[in-house]
Amino acid sequence: MRERSWPVRAVAGFGRFWVDFLVGDTPELFVGAVLALGIAAGVAASGSVGASVVAVAFLPLAVLGVLSASLLRARRGGSG
Repeated sequence: MRERSWPVRAVAGFGRFWVDFLVGDTPELFVGAVLALGIAAGVAASGSVGASVVAVAFLPLAVLGVLSASLLRARRGGSG
């Protein structure tokens, strides 16, 4: 088998670092954060001032919900 070149190994290592850094041991937190940001961005992109206010109010509630769900999962022993 042919060894990969240095640039290919560097890019692969960089990608593995970011996956480990962002996802880590709790992928549900990463997915929840991405979904919350996506929903808030979609709501805010509608253009009205009221939608922006709703998006700003939604983000802390979404973070609280995702963290609570992760905590409950860990307490029940479902994280490992």
